[in-house]
Amino acid sequence: MAAVAQCVRAALRPRYPLLSFSLRTSPRLLCVATQQKNSGQNFEEDQSQSQNEQKVESSSAEKTLTEEKAKLEEQLKEVTDKYKRALADAENVRQRSQKLVEEAKLYGIQSFCKDLLEVADILEKATESVPKEEIKDENPHLKSLYEGLVMTEVQIQKVFKKHGLLRLDPMGAKFDPYEHEALFHTPMEGKEPGTIALVSKIGYKLHGRTLRPALVGVVKDA
Repeated sequence: MAAVAQCVRAALRPRYPLLSFSLRTSPRLLCVATQQKNSGQNFEEDQSQSQNEQKVESSSAEKTLTEEKAKLEEQLKEVTDKYKRALADAENVRQRSQKLVEEAKLYGIQSFCKDLLEVADILEKATESVPKEEIKDENPHLKSLYEGLVMTEVQIQKVFKKHGLLRLDPMGAKFDPYEHEALFHTPMEGKEPGTIALVSKIGYKLHGRTLRPALVGVVKDA
């Protein structure tokens, strides 16, 4: 220790005589100051290194969090898209089911209506077969029977109309393959080609849908 103090005093004597003097009297003070200086430098270096390490760790953690955020956002987008598609599919199924239920309500009676059409056809044929000249007061029984048939026919048509079943009497109309069935085609003077010249059997529509097409004869070019 004495040798160190002497070396330091020798190095500082030309420039700092007071400090040299001070060191002669307090060599231990110099050693303490030197140790404190070294300790301060080491502390600053450690602190700087620690700060650098913290910055590196913070940057790495921030990068990891950013990647995790991007993954979660992508997963959220996929789940949202699946949820929207599921909602759309459910809505389509609901609408289709509702449509089927409504159609079942409207057209569930079409088989029954077809059977009743045969009854209506018989009533119509019966009223048409009665000679009009025979319907008079001299034939009260025939007249009453005829009037009863007519009233029955009118009533059954009212019932048909109430349930959405309407007659198709297309005489003179344009031929429509969705509503009419052509039995024959024939030229006819004074008639436009493609129009209906004869109705063999009346057709019917149920709520706008053709239940039975009208059987018709169609005018063709001469």
